[in-house]
Amino acid sequence: VVTADVLRESRILILHTGRDFSFDDCGRAFTCLPAEEPGAPAEALVCNLDSLLWTMTHRLCVGSPPGVWVCSTDMLLTVPSAPGIDWDGFQGVRVIAVPGSQAYARNHGVYLTDERGMVCDIVYKGTEAQIQQCARPDGTVPLVCGVVFFSSDAAEQLLATHVIPPLDACTYMGLDSGAPPIQISLFFDIVLCMANGVREEEFVRGGGDASVRSARAVLWTALRAFPLSMACIPDASYDYMTTSASDHIRSLTLLPSSAGHLHFCRTAHSHVDQPHLLEDGSSVTNCLLEGAVRVAAGSAIQHCHLQGPLEIGPGCLISGLTLGSSLALQGCPLRDVVLQGHHVQLRDVSCCVFTLTGRLDDWQSPAEEATYLNVPWAEFFRRTGIREGDLWDIETPQQSRCLLSARLFPVLHAQEMLGLEDVLWLLAPAAVAGERLARWRAAWRMSWQELLPCLDKAAELGARRALFFLQGQRKVRRVLLGRQDSSLLPLARSAVHEGYHEAVLGTLDEVASTASDAGIAARALACVAEVLGCMAQGEGGLRSGPAANGAWASAFGRLESGDVAGGVRELAAERQKWLSSPALLVRAARHYEGAEQILVRQAVMSSCQFVTVGQAELPPLGHWVQVACPARLDLSGGWSDTPPITYEHGGAVVDVAVLVDGCRPIGARVRRIGQPELRLVSLGWPPQSEPAAELVCRELQHLRDYCQPHAPGALLKAAFICTGVVQFPSQKPLCAQLLERFGGGFEVHTWSKLPHGSGLGTSSILAGAVMASLYRAAGKVASTQSLIHAVLHLEQRLTTGGGWQDQVGGLVPGIKIGRSKAELPLRVEVEEIPVPNGFTQTLNDHLLLVYTGKTRLARNLLQDVVRSWYARLPSAVHNTDALVNNAEECAQALRQGDLPLVGKCLDRYWQQKKCMAPGCEPLAVGRMMEALRPHVYGQCLAGAGGGGFLYVLTKAPRQKEALHQILAKMEGLGNFSIHSVEVDTGGFSVEVVGCDPK
Repeated sequence: VVTADVLRESRILILHTGRDFSFDDCGRAFTCLPAEEPGAPAEALVCNLDSLLWTMTHRLCVGSPPGVWVCSTDMLLTVPSAPGIDWDGFQGVRVIAVPGSQAYARNHGVYLTDERGMVCDIVYKGTEAQIQQCARPDGTVPLVCGVVFFSSDAAEQLLATHVIPPLDACTYMGLDSGAPPIQISLFFDIVLCMANGVREEEFVRGGGDASVRSARAVLWTALRAFPLSMACIPDASYDYMTTSASDHIRSLTLLPSSAGHLHFCRTAHSHVDQPHLLEDGSSVTNCLLEGAVRVAAGSAIQHCHLQGPLEIGPGCLISGLTLGSSLALQGCPLRDVVLQGHHVQLRDVSCCVFTLTGRLDDWQSPAEEATYLNVPWAEFFRRTGIREGDLWDIETPQQSRCLLSARLFPVLHAQEMLGLEDVLWLLAPAAVAGERLARWRAAWRMSWQELLPCLDKAAELGARRALFFLQGQRKVRRVLLGRQDSSLLPLARSAVHEGYHEAVLGTLDEVASTASDAGIAARALACVAEVLGCMAQGEGGLRSGPAANGAWASAFGRLESGDVAGGVRELAAERQKWLSSPALLVRAARHYEGAEQILVRQAVMSSCQFVTVGQAELPPLGHWVQVACPARLDLSGGWSDTPPITYEHGGAVVDVAVLVDGCRPIGARVRRIGQPELRLVSLGWPPQSEPAAELVCRELQHLRDYCQPHAPGALLKAAFICTGVVQFPSQKPLCAQLLERFGGGFEVHTWSKLPHGSGLGTSSILAGAVMASLYRAAGKVASTQSLIHAVLHLEQRLTTGGGWQDQVGGLVPGIKIGRSKAELPLRVEVEEIPVPNGFTQTLNDHLLLVYTGKTRLARNLLQDVVRSWYARLPSAVHNTDALVNNAEECAQALRQGDLPLVGKCLDRYWQQKKCMAPGCEPLAVGRMMEALRPHVYGQCLAGAGGGGFLYVLTKAPRQKEALHQILAKMEGLGNFSIHSVEVDTGGFSVEVVGCDPK
């Protein structure tokens, strides 16, 4: 039951869909705008309705009390910023106005108000003097723009009239009671009766017939007491959608750059093969234009799939044409015409009907003074041979003979299929017209007036949707093959929602299997994972996790072996079995991410061409080769070195090699031994202590799990394979390989003073130390530059998939910036950053390491970051730009020796890390940073964050004790500790130290 209470706290918006519209079969509300919505979660065409709904929700209705808003949809309305309407003490009804020129007002409605902003009258199509009276100080007038707000009280009073005759006949309730229908105007009947300059007698008398006069009397009694105020929105613009083709084309081609959340553009949701053929001032929306399609300025094309060569001249509106129409258009130069394809339902027959009119034609003017196809009717008749009797019945009076009622448009033909050429001939010169006339006469034809009720809106919307996803598939190809930073996630969401996911998956399979490099194929597989994730609709468990189910092993094997096309085919076949539930879909998505990682690894492994190894003397049997390395602090730019970001976007990281508590905390030593075996020993700290873990490999079989990062000794096994000391896989047994090449086996010891998950780059630096010592012990030598790429290669083989900044930080001495370009093969270049004299010491005095006592639990941080990047979430793309820019800025601050500026870069870097990997700041760490903030220039968690070490740049020098006291006072911090750090300007060393490592 609708009672007054329903309206008390309700906020209701009523959108009037309005009358039929000559230029869009779905009406003015669903007319598509040449706009895209970059921030939308799902990609879709933008209708006028979407734009108005957004404007009402986010602009006009903000701050309004409960009540009922009414908004017409027959106008384009833009409100660039929040208007800040004052609702204090508001009562009654408020109309919204938009400033417009006095010239525009001559064909529209204008409000006349008093100095308090109360409405006195509504002037419709007034005289110059009447309009002048409404003018504001700046010369503009407040235009009626189709938006009204009724307070709850006013809405309740208005609602109460729906049971009072004759107003009940405005509703279906009254009609069903047998009352004759009457038509009431929102503005000139309901709103006008509250205008304070209107007198009851003239208001009621102005109602035309008796029933409307009586309705006006009821409205006066019900609503007269409510005050009617006006709010004019200063920077808003309003454009009524008239029946003039010129007006409509102008509103589609003269675009604002952006309005609120919308981005207006020349090609919206369209694929155009040759965009340079679209002139400035043209507009293409929801189209697929193949080949050479030239569109002149001042023309708009919507919902068309066309094949060139085609020439669309100026002043045209073309919509609803399918590929089959292209041939008829090819020889036909169009200019100043409106050409539309319509879906029509005639009882149980569905057909496509084409209509053709001139840009300057008027629908309702009598034929004797009007035009058709922009020329007088008489001239049209002369040229085509058509007679008046062909178009209008003999009894149609002269003043009713107009374009609206002319039976011009062929619908069905007894013998032949009708096509676009059956209306295009109406443009042809007389010589061509003759042969077409008979066929045209023989067809059953309808006028626009007769066609309107038969338009099949469902079929029209269906065709628009199918075309939207067809151009969407082209967009997928364009973005992936062109390596563009556009997000395909909104399109994936729409495709899943609308049932077009199979088509999109097919396109992604095709791109992945035909791509020219592994990088593009990897991104395509990542997009497949996103589509599968969308299909699960948020159910089915965690997206990140393992991807080694045996069912996918065969496809993975093909990818590993380099047969990408075969692998993609097998993945697609396997995928079909995993679509039946959210849990299966999410697991399939994880396996597609696993497949994508295989291709990323292959892309990155191309960097091994930058590893060059020279020959050196083989150290004597039993002599240790020892390498000790500093840790690294990343000062800016981390994550930009992570594949695939590093080769798709380009990366830059500022790193510094540091001693922790005065020593190099990471190291390895290798010696040759007589037995043909590999002894892998992990030592505690200090390195002289008892071994923590020992492993002996005597057969190739024992190395098989080198690519499983958590297997015992995996890093060391991978190092033997990647340095080429051991050939794996191989027909030759391990002992034979070792004896033949080295006369025995190897013993490797590794150590690290740093706890697991410290964030100081331990595992990559350790890999560098092992490879450096292993190369030397095997009689080879590799430059630092080679080692950086060798570690990158090793980590891909190990499948941990790391970036390059850790080894750059730990293997290159001092302070430096590493960079990689957006290209494959991936090459890292390192530039040492020269700092002012004495600045290194200053840095040593002001840098401190705080061990937070938290270890990083988030094993899936990397998977989440790569997923955001592959989805090209705008936040991820902007943040990656910012990381690289901040790294260059930080390098500059270091060159200048500007400590506060370096601190600023650190703080900014920490915000960027949190944006890249949400969840990397544990609560306790946040509290710690808050407590230290007043005492530091900047601070940041090392590495990916989530725990480990926090490094701080203090304002005063040598603050270790002071910071200790601050943190000691805090509760719940657990076992934190503070360590000194100093820049290691010497870098790592490779020494042959004889038989006694002590």
